[in-house]
Amino acid sequence: MKSLARRALIGLFLAVAVLAALAWYADAGKLRGHLGAFSARAVLIALGLALANYALRYLRWEYNLRHVGIVVPRSTSALVFVSGFSMSITPGKVGELLKSALLKEAADTPVVRSAPVVIAERVTDLTALLLLVVGSLAFVGASAARGPGAAWWPMVIGGGALVLFGLLFLTFRPLAHGLFARFSRPNALGHVGRVGRLVGKVRETYDHLADLVALRPLLVAAALALAAWLCECLGFFVLVGALPGAGVSVAVAVFIYAAATVAGALSFLPGGLLVTEAGMIFFLVNASSGLDHTGAVAATLVTRMCTLWFAVALGFGALVAFRRLAAVSRANLAKSSKLRP
Repeated sequence: MKSLARRALIGLFLAVAVLAALAWYADAGKLRGHLGAFSARAVLIALGLALANYALRYLRWEYNLRHVGIVVPRSTSALVFVSGFSMSITPGKVGELLKSALLKEAADTPVVRSAPVVIAERVTDLTALLLLVVGSLAFVGASAARGPGAAWWPMVIGGGALVLFGLLFLTFRPLAHGLFARFSRPNALGHVGRVGRLVGKVRETYDHLADLVALRPLLVAAALALAAWLCECLGFFVLVGALPGAGVSVAVAVFIYAAATVAGALSFLPGGLLVTEAGMIFFLVNASSGLDHTGAVAATLVTRMCTLWFAVALGFGALVAFRRLAAVSRANLAKSSKLRP
């Protein structure tokens, strides 16, 4: 837990540095004027679409939990799920494994059973975002792929290959089980060493994860993820269109948001900071109308406030609520044990 907190702190420091760099790049005076041009209505719509994203991803979370046989009260499950957002600013979102620690604390759920659910979320998120990138390019047309979009094709192909390789590894169990058996063989005295015991836990985690990426659960989870991330892409479209004189098509907005998010995820920087912002700004300047670099920075900052930082704020709020409920539960348990004869 302390390690996760340190990583989140690093993410916050990096966020401040990115914000300062973007303010310098955009000219702080002009940037204030652009930021003031956003209507409350556009921001509220974007926040509502972000909430729709979280609701759909929560449905996926519940579906995956039940698929691996983890049953906890819905209220606890919801708090654990939203608490994970507080770790969105850790590299590659690895901090979201906090959800496994919270499930262990709340319901004594073994981490080896819950961690695959968190990993499967990342797999289906990346799959859905890559599908949105490719699908939006199909609507935009070949000209976009040859223009600014050409710089993103290596990332799309690389990300797709990575996901495909991971899915093949997970679905071809004999290969994985053979590797696990090789590293967990007992020694000459018949004892399984520390590495062997660790491999045993990894194998159990692998088997649960493989169950989650079987065809049916994978299709259900990917469909929910696709709808969820499309919501945030539409929120980005609304915010860009809220700037006076700015214009971008829905397909281009979907491409920019999804591609920048994938690039940020693959960078493994905390929250995709800097890479995601740079991608959004670059494509807004090159693929939209009526937006200079200051307007692109303003649209990017407001978008990130309504997505990443909104999620982080909700996550910390849920984590505080979870801690308070856990403290009350422990106090009630201690009181009841004292009252027993």
